[in-house]
Amino acid sequence: MTILKRSWQSWLALALALAALATLPFLSAEAPFAYNPMRMFSIFVLTIGATLVSLLPLPSVFVAVTLLVCAHFSTSLLIARLAGNEGMASTAFFLALAANWLLAWRCVSILSALKVRSKTVDGLLRLVIPAIFGAWILILWEAATRGFGIPFIILPPPSAIGVRFASSIPTLWADVQQTVFKAVIFGYLVGCAAGFAVAILADRIAFFRRGLLPIANLMSALPIIGVAPIMVMWFGFDWQSKAAVVIVMTFFPMLVNTIAGLSAAGSMERDLMHSYASDYWQTLTKLRLPAAMPFIFNALKINSTLALIGAIVAEFFGTPIVGMGFRISTEIGRMNVDMVWAEIAVAALVGSVFYGVVALGERATTFWHPSNRGG
Repeated sequence: MTILKRSWQSWLALALALAALATLPFLSAEAPFAYNPMRMFSIFVLTIGATLVSLLPLPSVFVAVTLLVCAHFSTSLLIARLAGNEGMASTAFFLALAANWLLAWRCVSILSALKVRSKTVDGLLRLVIPAIFGAWILILWEAATRGFGIPFIILPPPSAIGVRFASSIPTLWADVQQTVFKAVIFGYLVGCAAGFAVAILADRIAFFRRGLLPIANLMSALPIIGVAPIMVMWFGFDWQSKAAVVIVMTFFPMLVNTIAGLSAAGSMERDLMHSYASDYWQTLTKLRLPAAMPFIFNALKINSTLALIGAIVAEFFGTPIVGMGFRISTEIGRMNVDMVWAEIAVAALVGSVFYGVVALGERATTFWHPSNRGG
């Protein structure tokens, strides 16, 4: 009885599946392509079968795997038939979809509650759980756009975006090379390095620090929409002007965070270094910079996203016939919304990889910090 009470998602999923069965068919009578009986039978067998399995006192891993396979296979059978039947989905369709969504929710709940000792299994769970969550965002997006018949120009379904992505890989790769490999990486490295160097200088010279920090806070609030066209006028239409925008955007977060980090070392530690007759540079390298590393990496992570955003927005104000911002502005004018979303997906992927690389570097460098030790 305790297990059944914990499975409210399964009970509700069972009720929704039975309601869908009672309100068949999945499509309206005007739909040109109907579900065949075998497909409908498979959908209900998978959904109801997975629901019953989740209600039985079975091992958690077995239940989670069953829910994962059955719920998603049933959903794929349900959604695949929407192609060509846009706007024709009935109440039964959405009830069955909601039932499978609840089963996926139950699956994620079980996986989240698992206690594992193996680091490999724990790492796998850390990937699987957000993957299921992300997959259902795409599934619901696909079902909503095709089921309700949302116009393609307003919101294309993920399947259409995926097709356009696959057919435009050379174009997307050329845009990544122009925006990321030229403007973003160069601007990111120069901006972060300059911000770090000026922070060390400001830390060394007190009046410079007191005069620079208020100006840095003011400059960091400058809108990119105003800086970008000025940089294009100064440095031309090629990648150099976009790199200049990235430098401006990444300089001040690194400056402010580094100065704050250099003040993180405690007075007792500083007194200890002073008792060892350490000079400024020895104290800086052996005490203050290590203590400032979490702040510095915080700036690096912030800048990893700001750099990409800055370069893309700057390309809206003038660029050669290549680049992610250029492609977005051009294709939206042509009403090629699927290409715009494909470019957005590439930008999100690149930004996530960039952020992940910096985060891995942080874990390798600041392994001693409580946030990386689980303390």
